[in-house]
Amino acid sequence: MKPKAIVFDAYGTLFDVNSAAEKCKSKIGNKWESFANFWRTTQLEYTWLRSLMKKHKDFWQVTEDSLDKSMKVFNIDNSLKKELLNLYKILSPYPEVKKVLTNLKEKKFKLAILSNGTPELLEELVKENNLDNLFDDLFSIEQVKIYKPDSKVYDLPIKKYKIKPEEIVFLSANTWDVSGGGNYGYNSVWVNRNRSHFDNLDYHPKNEIGNLTQLLDIV
Repeated sequence: MKPKAIVFDAYGTLFDVNSAAEKCKSKIGNKWESFANFWRTTQLEYTWLRSLMKKHKDFWQVTEDSLDKSMKVFNIDNSLKKELLNLYKILSPYPEVKKVLTNLKEKKFKLAILSNGTPELLEELVKENNLDNLFDDLFSIEQVKIYKPDSKVYDLPIKKYKIKPEEIVFLSANTWDVSGGGNYGYNSVWVNRNRSHFDNLDYHPKNEIGNLTQLLDIV
């Protein structure tokens, strides 16, 4: 079945979540990558914990809270906080992203982002990277006030497009998100950029790709 929509996770799939810290590596030093990974892990943990506790904060507040903890753990001067947060707003896309999206758009696919990010963050991110003309929709969990992998999030494109879950190809670099979408009913594709191992969460994707260029061979 030809998909009726192709939906992308944003952070880690289209945009490099480590690029903010990487741009400050001359100030952070050799620990920049470990720090970036810790910041990302803490950020995700906070989204899941807040969903379970029903104590919602938007993604930008969660990003700042997780950065505060990470800077303390890695003993990074607090004077860098504002710079790191500003850089997070304009994360770099992976090299192939624009070309692939342009190709898919030319093939008349409906394209969307489905993300934990706030509407404002997503709009700024795609605009800053000159991708804003390529997406039909930017779906944010703020519409339902709970984070992935809650099924209410995966409902969003279904309700908007009035299609079945299996008519969506969903791409994420996060295995828990691939499983969340797959268990919901999406045709989930794992973007395995780092040659990682998949999680055991009652779903395994039919397709695994090393970067988004390989998506063109699938659809």
